[in-house]
Amino acid sequence: QVQLVESGGDLVQPGGSLTLSCAASGSIFTFSIYVMEWYRQAPGKQRELVAAISSSGSTNYADSVKGRFTLSRDNAKKTVSLQMNSLKPEDTAVYYCKTSLGVRDYWGQGTQVTVSS
Repeated sequence: QVQLVESGGDLVQPGGSLTLSCAASGSIFTFSIYVMEWYRQAPGKQRELVAAISSSGSTNYADSVKGRFTLSRDNAKKTVSLQMNSLKPEDTAVYYCKTSLGVRDYWGQGTQVTVSS
């Protein structure tokens, strides 16, 4: 079993910054070898991939956040952090952390990010 817990969501003004964290736990979960991903889902929209980080630390970003968001991981602490800068109203969504072990996906409960003046 794997448990993912997100934190850091908040209300922030346009142009502001926020850092989301995802803490992973689980007795059979060797955190360092798995890809970790952040998704988001805005009201009335499908869940979309925001960013992903491989075991080696390579990252990929959605075009909509490229240059504004930075994803990093701390394998010793079993955490991933999503640094979000220059936030826009369209970044408003529930943000979810996700990983996959074999054919099974594990999701966190989500954290709300609202960008509004």
